[in-house]
Amino acid sequence: MSTSSTQGIKTVLHTVSDLSAAKAMYTALLGLPPQTDSSFYVGFDTEGQHIGLVPAGGAENLTAPVAYWHVPDIEAKLAEVTAAGATVKELAHEVGGGRLVATFADTDGNVLGLIQDR
Repeated sequence: MSTSSTQGIKTVLHTVSDLSAAKAMYTALLGLPPQTDSSFYVGFDTEGQHIGLVPAGGAENLTAPVAYWHVPDIEAKLAEVTAAGATVKELAHEVGGGRLVATFADTDGNVLGLIQDR
């Protein structure tokens, strides 16, 4: 049984080869402009979801979309999933504004993420 529940998948990051083209396509898809728009990250907030665009995989070296589960205690959840067979890819670390992120691979190698907002 889990000692720390999740708050659901609220963030999905997509790696893109052309940030400008992807920004235009996601703006059309979502029907709104990005709330975060920089040369290294474009983010859209819609209907309780955050969709992020990361050029060429970004600092995380993404190669495919990564779904991030929001959790109240990132360290506890990371310990739970590793005890259940997951492999840590990226330890929990702050990315700004008190937000902590971590990534891990499940038992089939799929990369998943965790986010904790302080």
